[in-house]
Amino acid sequence: MTTMEQSPEVVTGLDGGVATVEIRRGPNNYFNPTVIRTIADEFERLDADPACRAIVLCSAGKHFCAGADFTGEMAEPGAAGRVYEEAVRLFAIGTPVVAAVQGRAIGGGVGLALAADFRVAAQSSKFTLNFSRLGFHQGFGLSVTLPALVGESQAARLLYSGGSVSGEEAAAIGLCEVVVDDADVRSAAVEFAGRFVGSAPLAVRSIKETLRGDLVRRIREVLPRELSEQTRLRETADFLEGVRAGRQRRAPEFTGR
Repeated sequence: MTTMEQSPEVVTGLDGGVATVEIRRGPNNYFNPTVIRTIADEFERLDADPACRAIVLCSAGKHFCAGADFTGEMAEPGAAGRVYEEAVRLFAIGTPVVAAVQGRAIGGGVGLALAADFRVAAQSSKFTLNFSRLGFHQGFGLSVTLPALVGESQAARLLYSGGSVSGEEAAAIGLCEVVVDDADVRSAAVEFAGRFVGSAPLAVRSIKETLRGDLVRRIREVLPRELSEQTRLRETADFLEGVRAGRQRRAPEFTGR
């Protein structure tokens, strides 16, 4: 296996036609603009490499991705907008992508998982769409990708309630394709991706483009709306209460202000 460390936080390898792009910001693997940009850079580089027939997006540590890191770089003005500019690139490549989701995917971490074509989850995995429990609006294109996978009704249920679904429930509603034992997530994702290695790459690319249709355009169009609503809601008393309640590990008491 050839390993290429593009940064201390994102490491890429290629073996037998299947590439791995691994986030190394454990244990929670929070993202920021630099991490998303580096992943996008690697996706595009691998997409242009004829030796790469499929990509596994994975992470080292306890959780796949617990969302955005709201310290440091993410605290800078315009950081969320930069994340979303880079995020569009993840959806645009022609190579199939499989996400290996261990532990939790929370908020924007679910959005990152849904940038892949397929998801392999562990039995103990949790997909948490907690935006409404924070007094916030979803981002990362979830307004498009989530209903595209699970339907509008299920997407509304998950987003309105701000709750979590297990790996088993995620598979039942179409949020992931495969559920395996916790220790087997990475290997199962690589095996899943390996199914595409023997297929004609130009045909796979053409099929993916047809199936995805105008997905990239729709995501590009919805991101400014998501960002605008996030900016507006960030100024509300409910958002402050949601953040405060999360830090204090208690149920929020929202007032609609």
